[in-house]
Amino acid sequence: MKQWINSHGPGILLCLFLAIPAWIIGKIFPLVGGAVIAILSGMMLVPLLKTQRSRLDPGIRWVSKKVLQWAVILLGFGLNLSVVLKTGAQSLPIIVSTIFIALLLAYCLRKIWNIPERIAVLVGVGSSICGGSAIAATAPVIKADDSEVAQAISVIFFFNVMAAILFPLLGSLLGMETASGEAFGIFAGTAVNDTSSVTACAATWDSMYQLGSQTLDKAVTVKLTRTLAIIPIVLGLAFLTARRAKEDLSAQGNVSFRKIFPFFILWFVAAALVTTVCLSLGVAETAFAPAKSLSKFLIIMAMAAIGLNTDLIKLIRTGGKPLLLGAVCWAGITITSLVLQAIMGLW
Repeated sequence: MKQWINSHGPGILLCLFLAIPAWIIGKIFPLVGGAVIAILSGMMLVPLLKTQRSRLDPGIRWVSKKVLQWAVILLGFGLNLSVVLKTGAQSLPIIVSTIFIALLLAYCLRKIWNIPERIAVLVGVGSSICGGSAIAATAPVIKADDSEVAQAISVIFFFNVMAAILFPLLGSLLGMETASGEAFGIFAGTAVNDTSSVTACAATWDSMYQLGSQTLDKAVTVKLTRTLAIIPIVLGLAFLTARRAKEDLSAQGNVSFRKIFPFFILWFVAAALVTTVCLSLGVAETAFAPAKSLSKFLIIMAMAAIGLNTDLIKLIRTGGKPLLLGAVCWAGITITSLVLQAIMGLW
């Protein structure tokens, strides 16, 4: 144990040192978020740590892999599966359609533009479900490396900011109803990537038309329903990745599916089930607040480690196609949400 602490401690402490201010600044500027700040902080430190890499690398690698898995498990305590039953009749068709369109576009354009598969998956999942949280849950499942995670987070962040600025103006130009904020709430909840940007969009609409928190309440509820898609998609990716790994290794001898399947995902599902059952039995939602907060902090800590393992110059050089992919996914989700709302008579 002492040897492990000596080898991993310095890198873990560095990630923690970066995560704490990133967490605080992310609270002050939620539109940017602590994860993005942590990644950028880590990348900026890389040139200064060249002589210390051998001492820091074991702890940094451990944080970017193991701590990220723990964060995903704790993320399950923020998911209430029964929400789907309450909001599904109205928003679920739009949610399913936008997710399908984004993933389809990512799959097709990956081949056309020759984008690395794992980056395409991360951008598609991040765009269609819930931004950074979906990327954090998916990355360890598909064995994405740290530079791929940083690339996807950067793309999602850019379009989060764009959505927060442009979508309230777009809603006004399209003549969305302003009496209740329901239409724009559904639009924000289904078409904006990250929860922070959903909140910013909806709150802006509320303030523009003096609606109190009507739009915000609707958007957050729809967004939570959309977040639940993490479960089937990540489980599907886990089985697909494990099957591929088994096929690749089968020529080398016997390989156990149990050894290559990312079982932490099952703990994530179990956490969501526990949350759903407890809330249905009358347990206050605040009981799960510490686990949810710890999950967010651990994601930020893992993102700091990912930043420390990322070559900024390489990220910039290879960023064009993933950014373009993110733009197409973003446009596809936006158009799909608006068209379906119009067809369903929601605005």
